[in-house]
Amino acid sequence: MITRRKILIVLSAAALASPLSTLAQPASKVWRVGFLNALARPANGLPPPALRNALTALGYTEGKNVTYEGRWAEGNVPRLPELAAELVKSRVDIIVVIGWPATQAARGATVSIPIVLAYAGDAVAAGHVASLARPGANLTGLSDLTIELSAKRLELLKETVPKASRIAVIWNQDDIGMTLRYREIDRAARTLGVTIQALGVREPDDFEVAFSAMKRERPDALFLVADSLTSLNRKRVIEFAEAHHIPSMYEFSLAVQDGGLMSYGPNQEESFRRIAYYVDRILKGAKPADLPLEQPTLFELAINMKTAKALGLKIPNSILVRTDKVIE
Repeated sequence: MITRRKILIVLSAAALASPLSTLAQPASKVWRVGFLNALARPANGLPPPALRNALTALGYTEGKNVTYEGRWAEGNVPRLPELAAELVKSRVDIIVVIGWPATQAARGATVSIPIVLAYAGDAVAAGHVASLARPGANLTGLSDLTIELSAKRLELLKETVPKASRIAVIWNQDDIGMTLRYREIDRAARTLGVTIQALGVREPDDFEVAFSAMKRERPDALFLVADSLTSLNRKRVIEFAEAHHIPSMYEFSLAVQDGGLMSYGPNQEESFRRIAYYVDRILKGAKPADLPLEQPTLFELAINMKTAKALGLKIPNSILVRTDKVIE
């Protein structure tokens, strides 16, 4: 018969046999990573798979030592400050932001929680940081190559459509980062000897105004500058360009997969790997102010050959040999 005294003796012996280090071991830290974007919320409400996969490769397992708090403005940019405040209130350890408006919202919501930015334009010119080498405050991440990329994209478009002399540019006038990019496109156009048809937008209804302007004065080609507003409306632009047989340049290959003619920009998988690097460094104790901002180093040129055929456009060999992604 097992008495209460025998049970207590057994339990006491087991406790003595357990290493003190095990008994004193605290629960492992579960990091809370916030994510803020002006785009549409994905079904799972989580940051992009590329970012989560990159963090997994660095040892962060969802549900074990990391959780994600995503906030998506669904294209309603004025909501971003409210969403940023929600992330701060939820006591996240770090906030990853995508785009200039999201960066501004996060900066306005906290001066203590580390912020890692991407796709927010030229971080210095847009006023996010004092310099790439010494960002200061609580912000670091990736800064765009505004001048170089704007000129390169226009150059590739002109090389693909040699006879183009009038190129329409659609961009969000309320996004400072994208406005800076538009200005560089305008400068590059002068060097290339082409005229820019400036079609700034601020809200979804403005796209119809831009389309009407292009119907009145048809451009030889079209350039869409990417931010949350234009990205959410990219399919409208792609359909318009297709219907009116206008060759179009985009900044990311997603638009080319949707039917756009071509794109040139940073490899997004690589960009999210670099964002994960910053998150890892900061969670391990580094201060954002001490981490210099990086600029993209890996770029990809994408061509949709089906769209080119529909346009009756022969892609020059000089472009084809540099193409990284061909969509048939």
